[in-house]
Amino acid sequence: MQQHQVLILDFGSQYTQLIARRVRELNIYCEIHPYNKQPANASEFKAVILSGSPSSVRSDQAPHPDLSEIRGKKPMLAVCYGAQYLAHFSGGEVAPSNTREYGRANLSFIKDNEIFFSEISEGSQVWMSHSDTIKTLPTNAVHLASTSDVKNAAFRIDGEDTFAIQFHPEVYHSSDGKQLLENFLVKIAGVAQTWTPNSFVETTVAKIKETVGDDKVVLGLSGGVDSSVAAVLLHKAIGKNLYCIFVNNGLLRKNEFESVLNQYEGMGLNVKGVDASARFLTALKGLSDPEKKRKAIGNAFIEVFDDEAHKIENVKWLAQGTIYPDVIESVSVNGGPSATIKSHHNVGGLPDFMKLKIVEPLRMIFKDEVRRVGASMGIDPELLGRHPFPGPGLAIRILGDITPEKVAILQEVDAIFIDGLKESGLYDKVWQAGAILLPINSVGVMGDERTYEKVVALRAVESTDGMTADWVNLPYEFLQKTSNQIINKVKGVNRVVYDISSKPPATIEWE
Repeated sequence: MQQHQVLILDFGSQYTQLIARRVRELNIYCEIHPYNKQPANASEFKAVILSGSPSSVRSDQAPHPDLSEIRGKKPMLAVCYGAQYLAHFSGGEVAPSNTREYGRANLSFIKDNEIFFSEISEGSQVWMSHSDTIKTLPTNAVHLASTSDVKNAAFRIDGEDTFAIQFHPEVYHSSDGKQLLENFLVKIAGVAQTWTPNSFVETTVAKIKETVGDDKVVLGLSGGVDSSVAAVLLHKAIGKNLYCIFVNNGLLRKNEFESVLNQYEGMGLNVKGVDASARFLTALKGLSDPEKKRKAIGNAFIEVFDDEAHKIENVKWLAQGTIYPDVIESVSVNGGPSATIKSHHNVGGLPDFMKLKIVEPLRMIFKDEVRRVGASMGIDPELLGRHPFPGPGLAIRILGDITPEKVAILQEVDAIFIDGLKESGLYDKVWQAGAILLPINSVGVMGDERTYEKVVALRAVESTDGMTADWVNLPYEFLQKTSNQIINKVKGVNRVVYDISSKPPATIEWE
């Protein structure tokens, strides 16, 4: 794995994660690093990709990377901003475009060259997203491709394996984008396609053994995919020295505490169930602000784990199911604080008083890769297919303050919704689904009597990694049946609505 790395320098593009995902899909390992925080071993990477950026190279605040250890020494692919950067600082001219160049375009000219090869032909669809354009190329550049509106859609630097493209090969709209990345990485850079789930397991288990040794590790299980896969990896590495704790925070789904414990029994893991419902509900009493609720839950989890860790003699490590998107979103490409949409409960370390070191076996892989790794280790497909469930649980699906009565109502509503998806064969067609209890009452009529009860919203989205999501067009018949069941069976609810907003602009969870 370490011999065939690809370095992606991030200039703040919304598509940078997609570049990494496309590279990983080619069975090639890659890492994303901010352009101004390059890894110390940057010269050891076998190829480099420069991402796009919301910035303009003509701005005084334009991202300006140090490429002295890379340029001309390693094969390089510069995408969008990266292409404009190479042109602008190599003697070419970048200027505002006369027309906004966003969306679909087609290659109208391709010069026979190494990066397009015979697999990509004129007419191939590409995706543009830029307001500046490359007017003239540097004198040592070779023109490679054009579209009807963009003359300098691709070029290379003569005498170097340095290629630049004005479009985004990483998005699905670029029909041959994956092929172009493969041409660059495999045929030009000579990177071996050896990044597989099995290789990840082998490498990660060896690294855990080397790092942890004979120390004891405590892991907080959630019943979800990430923590379960992390547990099996750790168990492969350290066996009985792994102590798993599954906490009932009083905010789980209906009967989830018991069912998850039963599920783990057959996996050979050392799991202890801790019912801390009262502790969490007390910590949440009177809190309505979403961030305050998240922090209260996070603090309570730390207290519970600290208590349980002290019951294990000489435990030195806390394992977490942190995955790569959590890590990427917690790093700013400009060195300042990133815009916080929501707090990540498993990023940012531990309080000093816990005296535990952190081990995160999944911190460099994406959600879909976590599932493939789990499948390669023989984990139950039903567990791997579970929808994501937020760390704070139902607390962020109950808008406003939390009470035991509200939790009970939402548990019943959620159970009807999720069980209905499974019974109708819709569960596996949805990436994530859940119910939200709204902080409003509405007037209704039941048995010729007026009611004034709660409103619940149902949410179902499709996605690949949770970074973007679209609402699922569930059949009307299913929604009608589910609404009737909820209103008839859950006392305290008289109205059901369905959320049809996408991410962005909305988020998947309501808080």
